[in-house]
Amino acid sequence: MKLGVDVFTLRFNDWTPFQHLDYAHQIGLEVVMFPDPAFFESLDEGYLRRVKAHADQLGIELEVGMYSICPTSTSFSNKRGTAVEQLSEMLNVANVLGCKVLRTLLGSNADRRTSTPLRTHIEGMIGVLHAVRKQANDLGIKIALENHAGDLLGRELKAVIEEAGPDFVGACIDSGNPVWVAESPFVTLEHLAPYILMSHIRDSAVWPHPQGAVAQWVAMGDGTIGIEQWAKLYQEKCPNANFTLEIIASLAPKVLDYLNPEYWSVYPDYPAAEFAQFLKLVSTGQPYTQPILTADWGNLAPEVKTALAFESRVQLEKSVKYCRNVLGIGK
Repeated sequence: MKLGVDVFTLRFNDWTPFQHLDYAHQIGLEVVMFPDPAFFESLDEGYLRRVKAHADQLGIELEVGMYSICPTSTSFSNKRGTAVEQLSEMLNVANVLGCKVLRTLLGSNADRRTSTPLRTHIEGMIGVLHAVRKQANDLGIKIALENHAGDLLGRELKAVIEEAGPDFVGACIDSGNPVWVAESPFVTLEHLAPYILMSHIRDSAVWPHPQGAVAQWVAMGDGTIGIEQWAKLYQEKCPNANFTLEIIASLAPKVLDYLNPEYWSVYPDYPAAEFAQFLKLVSTGQPYTQPILTADWGNLAPEVKTALAFESRVQLEKSVKYCRNVLGIGK
């Protein structure tokens, strides 16, 4: 299984795609994912072909993605056109880059709390997907929906994929996002495994809190969720997908106040048996106490951004070594 990196991991470095590719090659990675068009300096075909040529020269496989394609999502931006126009454009970008999968998403946990029902958001996204179905099939490119920032639980995303059409829609599984919605990553994997086309993988630590639990994203091997066992299951169930790291360790811990009844207002159908699997992880977890730099991403002084850029490389390289030495993934 190939080992790679989603360059969102390295966003504070302000690198060009060519610099990202050179760095990935330097630390021995085989896959580089550009998760959004903002990471490219241009979407002109000539420029994209130069990026692909550089990747080919280094022996690196490219993955590509975009942000929300749900027109009613709080995460959607129309600056680059309608959702259909953006998705169509990115299918062409993926084709030029030689990618057979394009990652996208609905939105975030905020979409569970809007006056617009979640089901309406889902229907809007499925409509966008159906609008590009022929183009995707003609290009031989599948669209991978991510379980992103608490927008959908594993079972919900599975249902969306099955409704949209598994012939051209699958999943980009994120192993860190489930803990933000009190879902065990093992539950997420169980639901999505038949449809997984790509991945965003990182470790997490969870532990008890007076209001419920605390969740924190950490480097591979530093968490408490059993990432070694999870990775083994992922390799068994998804042998044709890459193991693409998205290491995000610079955000502060998140409190999950599920002992507050209001917490459950946006999860009315969450099965108790699945929540129990998360509680089991919490009950055996320990607070993460290793020194690490965290910050408010929305208000970064230049000095802090520089420090985060360095820290992101440290945490990624630590994770790469763990994947090679412990999980046996990558060169």
